[in-house]
Amino acid sequence: MRADVKHPLAIDGKNPNNLRGDPIPKERYYSREFMAREWERLWTKVWHIGGRVNQLVEPGDFIVDDFMHESVIITKQKDGSLKGYYNACGHRAQRLAWDKGSVDHFTCSYHGWTWGLDGGLKDCPDRDDFPQGDPVGKLKLIDVRVDTWAGLIWYSMDKEAPELIDYLAPLPEVYKNHQFEKTVRVQWIRVALDCNWKFWSDNFAESYHTRTAHPQVPPIIDQDHFTSRYEMFPMGHARIIQMGRPSLRDRVPEGEPHPFDEVLQRWGIDPKKYPDYESKVMQGWLDLKKAKKSLWKEKGYLHYENLTDEELTESPFAEIFPNIAFGASADSFSVFRWLPHPDDPEKCFFDMWSMAYPVEGESEFVNRTALNPIAIEEAEFDFREYNNGEGVQDLSDQVVYQDWQLNAGQKSGWRSRGYQEPYLAAQETRVRRFHEILNDYLSGNPPNLH
Repeated sequence: MRADVKHPLAIDGKNPNNLRGDPIPKERYYSREFMAREWERLWTKVWHIGGRVNQLVEPGDFIVDDFMHESVIITKQKDGSLKGYYNACGHRAQRLAWDKGSVDHFTCSYHGWTWGLDGGLKDCPDRDDFPQGDPVGKLKLIDVRVDTWAGLIWYSMDKEAPELIDYLAPLPEVYKNHQFEKTVRVQWIRVALDCNWKFWSDNFAESYHTRTAHPQVPPIIDQDHFTSRYEMFPMGHARIIQMGRPSLRDRVPEGEPHPFDEVLQRWGIDPKKYPDYESKVMQGWLDLKKAKKSLWKEKGYLHYENLTDEELTESPFAEIFPNIAFGASADSFSVFRWLPHPDDPEKCFFDMWSMAYPVEGESEFVNRTALNPIAIEEAEFDFREYNNGEGVQDLSDQVVYQDWQLNAGQKSGWRSRGYQEPYLAAQETRVRRFHEILNDYLSGNPPNLH
């Protein structure tokens, strides 16, 4: 049995006939000229995640998001709406804010100009000394577009970009049964890495590497290409839906406890009742769906209320073009975001946000493919230097730690004369699709639903 619920906009993400076949020149991973084109034609045109809605509770609460050389302030208005502005004083460009906080106005630390939450200039010294007239009541901060979805705050620097709901289509509809806004961000980590940002877009566009790089995953999630569903969407986003059961191709070494047994036991299912491994995997997976469907309220998993059979057990993983990955299982909500370095095309930053649903009586959360428990409480921002793994040793139970370890070899390989073009499997179709959408942006022809 395999998941078969497809959205009408879904394109078969494993069929290379759905590609143009654009080459993927290796220079795009280290060229400064290519990096400059990405800034002008990609990053200034798309929607970015700025933070979480629950960071802005009261009027005057604000957050700051820095992206390459640009910085944006997003603040809550007195009427409850959100507004965003470029983080630069309209007088002589001094940055207005460096971190999150709560204010009733923004004051420039250079000349004391005071800007209201609505972006208008409220006061400045020596208002009578301007030959062109008093700037108060006349000047406004330059705004950026702001919207929300999935409990996240998004912004775009492009006045002509599609509305957020259209830009993300059809993901808001695909995930309509989830209650992301109720999650707690239990990890909020940024890691500085030595690789081009597109490593991550490529990496999260395929699971072909999982059996090699992440051997702990197949006993938990069936990532076999012949049981998974691959989807691509018109706006450049993509998704893979994998079965929330072990792969039948893999076996835990004899004598070791099987992680699927623990999952079954948690929902009152005895893993010893199945006559063989295949029965435990296949029938146990179906029994798990039934148990979750009947016991969710009793166990306090109130966020299960609207989830379908597929959503209760499977492991969907989406990429939001161009630099966001989105893991939305029944029990958690993960957002990964990778940002280009401001100046060096061979460096990037990797954000990991792990969100857990609060469940009565549970104080800790363990990610599906990790080992270490995390307290279910809002985390503070935690910046790390990768430093050959030294700066992130405590995160070695995370799957992305194994991906971080691949960065140095990938960076070196892209520069090699021995590498020319990728030789892609069908299950890597979404890798080339990402680069085709990137090419569309760089040619000034981004995708449009209409």
